[in-house]
Amino acid sequence: MASKLRKQEREVEKQLEVIGDGTVEVINVDELKAKLMRSLETGVPLRAKLGADPTAPDIHLGHSVVLKKLREIQDLGHEVVFLVGDFTALIGDPSGRSKTRPSLSPEEVEENAETYREQAFKILDPEKTIIDHNSRWAGPMTFRDVIELSGKYTLARMLERDDFRSRLDNNRPISIHELLYPLLQAYDSVALEADIELGGTDQKFNLMVARDIMREYGQEPEIAVIMPILVGTDGARKMSKSLGNYIGVGEPPEEIYGKVMSVTDEVMLDYYRVLRVSSETEIAEMEARIKSGEINPKDAKKELAKRLVKAYYDAKAAGAAETTFEKVHRDGGVPDEIPGLTPSSNPVDIVSLIREAGFASSNTEARRLVSQGAVYIDGERITDIESEIAIEGGEILKVGKRRFARLNAD
Repeated sequence: MASKLRKQEREVEKQLEVIGDGTVEVINVDELKAKLMRSLETGVPLRAKLGADPTAPDIHLGHSVVLKKLREIQDLGHEVVFLVGDFTALIGDPSGRSKTRPSLSPEEVEENAETYREQAFKILDPEKTIIDHNSRWAGPMTFRDVIELSGKYTLARMLERDDFRSRLDNNRPISIHELLYPLLQAYDSVALEADIELGGTDQKFNLMVARDIMREYGQEPEIAVIMPILVGTDGARKMSKSLGNYIGVGEPPEEIYGKVMSVTDEVMLDYYRVLRVSSETEIAEMEARIKSGEINPKDAKKELAKRLVKAYYDAKAAGAAETTFEKVHRDGGVPDEIPGLTPSSNPVDIVSLIREAGFASSNTEARRLVSQGAVYIDGERITDIESEIAIEGGEILKVGKRRFARLNAD
């Protein structure tokens, strides 16, 4: 019996080390230890939850930080739930925002959610992952249910949130529906009876609310595993779809490679650390060699870009992306090899053309690219989302700086 207990204790310590590695904070470790011990004794795995609101089509590298941790928990034998926040996305998470986020339509949310489900499996094991949607329980909630939920938390505690307090102090509006967001996210944990929830440092308030709300519903509070925030390609703000400073894990290899190459040297080192591309020892050695001039920062950045493309595609794609980058950005030309595209109709509307080329995962994203002036046909910028393109054959479609397609007439 004593031998079995010691074995369980060693396994618990091993799992604690895996779960805690690379985190900012685990709340709380003693509770997690007790949950893990109970799991080993009963043979019932813990349930770990990660929620993501499909407010834009792409899962980005910032999401990958928590998704990789979720995969590590999955590999320990625990049950994981990737929760698509299709209901909460209609509200919009106010975390870190100084103004109300515009709401999305149900159609936009569903279109984005479809890509989330596909891209999550670039990191998670599809055979062992539960995909759920919080509209399953939030949709049928009555007004009475919402009032009951709201009665379990006070306004004073809600206003402890930094972004709410800042807006209140500066006479900027806070909509009532924004106050409901942390409560609805917390109720997700109640509905799933979660043991663990993952989130970035910007989600700490929401995770603490979830622990309190679970107690209010008579459940054992979940463990909050808080991961570091990845800065965006602008080098200033957190990586965010709505800010447009993100690198999507489902973007073409050339786009991932090129975006990584566009970041500053400081951001490059942050990516190595937060994404855990290399060990701390390797990163420290590389940083010292860069400072001494032994290594060119650009070479370290190229290595990072190749590793990230390889992680989401393969070594061949990483090599091709590097070749394309050098050709397009160093030589100022177009790639030697451009994939051909025969559109489904001729003429074809520009939104459909972008989608068929695989340069956007939704019509919403394609329209955004046109509106931002990122779309060209034979060097001519297309700015009208209603444009019809008559194809003669041989035209070059360019989207952004790194995506090309040669158009065929039939």
